[in-house]
Amino acid sequence: MKTLLQIVLTGLIVLILSNILGGVYVADFFTAIVVAAILALLNIFIKPILLILTLPVTVVTFGLFLLAINAFIILMADWLIEAFRVDGFWWAVLFSILLSFLQSIVFALAQRKR
Repeated sequence: MKTLLQIVLTGLIVLILSNILGGVYVADFFTAIVVAAILALLNIFIKPILLILTLPVTVVTFGLFLLAINAFIILMADWLIEAFRVDGFWWAVLFSILLSFLQSIVFALAQRKR
């Protein structure tokens, strides 16, 4: 149940960010929930592989390359979901940073309420 709540909250954050950011487009709330679920799956299965493959670059850049990996994950979701569009790498980086920031705030507030 906790995971389902996190996906719904992330979907809401995705929808809000798509309305704020000019380079990110989501068709509707259902698509935002699908985007949240796909991002969760990509973070579970693809991101660890990318982290291992790019470990030397990540170490040399003191972890800043993780922003590129997160942007790549978002662009993969863009490629997989027809009703979700990101207009380039830098929009994906900005979307990734804001999504992570807002998720941490919302999930911390949700934990406090329990």
